[in-house]
Amino acid sequence: MNYISILSVLSILIVTLFLFFSGFLLTVKTDKKLSNRLLAAFLIITAIDISAFFYHNFIQLPLGLEMLRVRISSFKDPLLFLYILSVIYTNFNLKKKHLVHILPWLVHIIVLIPNFFLVDENSKLTFFNNYEQTSEGKFLTIFGRFISASYFIAEIYYVLRYRKLLLENYTDKNAFKNYNWLKQLLILLTIGQIITIVKNNFRSYYSLEATDVLRTITLLFGIFFIFWLVLKALNSPKLFRGIDVNLLTSKEISKVSVVDQKVNEQLKSLKKYMETEKPYLNPSLTIRNLSEEIKMNSRDLSVLINQNLNQHFFDFVNEYRIKDAMEILKNPSKKEFTVLEILYEVGFNSKSSFNTAFKKHTNLTPTQFRKSP
Repeated sequence: MNYISILSVLSILIVTLFLFFSGFLLTVKTDKKLSNRLLAAFLIITAIDISAFFYHNFIQLPLGLEMLRVRISSFKDPLLFLYILSVIYTNFNLKKKHLVHILPWLVHIIVLIPNFFLVDENSKLTFFNNYEQTSEGKFLTIFGRFISASYFIAEIYYVLRYRKLLLENYTDKNAFKNYNWLKQLLILLTIGQIITIVKNNFRSYYSLEATDVLRTITLLFGIFFIFWLVLKALNSPKLFRGIDVNLLTSKEISKVSVVDQKVNEQLKSLKKYMETEKPYLNPSLTIRNLSEEIKMNSRDLSVLINQNLNQHFFDFVNEYRIKDAMEILKNPSKKEFTVLEILYEVGFNSKSSFNTAFKKHTNLTPTQFRKSP
């Protein structure tokens, strides 16, 4: 099988799709321009990286430019990290402090200056052809893997922190759209990274044909990835706007939970308000809404619920909704009410979120609970 032709065709297709979608991201009208620009930059640099499979058939770059083309991939991890932050935080902006993300690329260039950029063409060619065997090449390979792992850990941390903030401040499932999007994106990128790592190891220890098979799989995954991105963009053109960059989790607000008389009084007051005024019937209730209603600082309310009741705001509110639903389901005079009617009446806005919450609290579906003795 002629893998060289297959790899060239697939890589040209991917680069074309990446550049086309990047153009769409850069020109489409949206409030999230920074997010689109960061994602477009990530895709463009990935396209430049992938172009190594075919570009030499059309042009021959000087060795210095070719090395810079290879090193430009150092920007992929920082751009993806900044993109994730821009999706999470509605008021995220690039600042001077973010210039620190240029450091990985600068390290690559500085390490290569003495024995590559400052030598004659013949020495450059020798160095380039034996790059993986040079001390610089070995160091930069390890350094690159360390940087990639560090960024990946940071991305996981911020996405999980984002989920915690959503659970502590929102009850509307629509608020989780961005989190679900980022979770899926990280899963796919992780799969792609694993395939790439396996491919690179094969290149060192196995035949060229086996390596080409994995290269083909990598490029096919790339095609799947870009089509997934396009479908996501079409199906969810307006994701949830994100959260405030200054929003803290309850543990970050208060490292130690102190239960005293004042806290007990606040808890009693909160529970009484929930039972009498039933603010949870509002399907879009947020912790800020509730704090304004009971005239308490939203940070204090977050600590009160999450640290002293050991519940996320999301679960705290849903517990009251489920109790109401259980009463309706067991009420003989309301046996004609459908599950759909009940879930809307108690404050839910989707059947899936209602069923999930109900089963979490009762270990039964609403229908099973209604039929139970």
